[in-house]
Amino acid sequence: MESDVVIIGGGPAGLSLARSLADAPLRVTVIERQPEAAIAAPAYDGREIALTHRSIGTLKALGAWELLPAEEISPLNEARVLNGASPFALSFETSGHGGGPLSLMVPNHRIRAALYRTVADQPNLTLLAGTGVAAIRTDARSAEVTLDDGRVLSARLLVAADSRFSRVREQLGIGAEVNRLGRSMMVCRVRHEGDHGGVATEWFDHHQTVAMLPLNGRRSSAVLTLPAEAMARIAALDEAALGAELTRRYQGRLGRMQVDAPAHVYPLATTYARHFAATRAALIGDAAVGMHPVTAHGFNLGLQSQATLAQLVTDAARRGGDIAAPALLRRYEMTHRLASRPLYAATNFLVRLYTDERPGARLARHATLRVGSRLPLARQAITAMLMQR
Repeated sequence: MESDVVIIGGGPAGLSLARSLADAPLRVTVIERQPEAAIAAPAYDGREIALTHRSIGTLKALGAWELLPAEEISPLNEARVLNGASPFALSFETSGHGGGPLSLMVPNHRIRAALYRTVADQPNLTLLAGTGVAAIRTDARSAEVTLDDGRVLSARLLVAADSRFSRVREQLGIGAEVNRLGRSMMVCRVRHEGDHGGVATEWFDHHQTVAMLPLNGRRSSAVLTLPAEAMARIAALDEAALGAELTRRYQGRLGRMQVDAPAHVYPLATTYARHFAATRAALIGDAAVGMHPVTAHGFNLGLQSQATLAQLVTDAARRGGDIAAPALLRRYEMTHRLASRPLYAATNFLVRLYTDERPGARLARHATLRVGSRLPLARQAITAMLMQR
């Protein structure tokens, strides 16, 4: 079976790239291990995505935005960073940036379902679901993919979009920085007595991090980060006990909390590929950069990576050029590295600073908050980065 582009991974990055290539004179194949029913109607996974203005524009261009349930789109108007019992807070809001929300919160499973609907009847797309990849091979002329069921596909360009622990990346011989943090993140929708006012908080308390992301009504997505062993004990609680535990850990700031949807726990790890391209191959989404969730930019970077690659590939195809030429893939890598590396490094620095319990680190982060609260220009620059207008 021959294609022009084979995309391995039918998550948001892979489906977005397939849709971005809808009008290109190319035959596209997406390979996804999950059955098609699971892609068409993804299960709720607890994750709420803070979409930047750029990502919203991308989803609109792909035709996915209009397919999202309006009642599940929640404005995030302001973000605050807190540290322990410190009275100082870093606040990021949109005055001076055209107003409107800082970002919009949308459930991850709703975005995935919308993206599937955009490609379900795409004429130039073949979706091979329910099968994995046994082996890949690339050379100067083509890429070849052998599926678990024995079928062999060939293409001019192979794209890995198969998670931060990408097997395709490994088979391409591309190394990666992998930081397993020894912590786990619980995400859980809660109802609460207080009004969040559209404000998200990221509270770096001693030995825990608690984030509250505002959803419509008196609801939030609670994000609790703890060492893996401690998280295992919390995850074993029933819903009533978990609501009480989250209320206690957040010190009742939003009143009593009740669990509104099942909690999900994810081990935390960050990854950054040594290269985003190889012979006849490119990495997008988490296969290229697996961000820490603290800045909520992983999904947005994934959308940005596929848009960058799609534009380069489409332009080459329309002029009859090589869609996987070394110069094209180098340009993709350079562009996405410039977009991602500073944010990746800054996020990891922030996490190290605010989770280090040594006395010197505690003093440093207290001083950082105190100085930052008095530097409006710095806060405005960070706000612009978070919004990605």
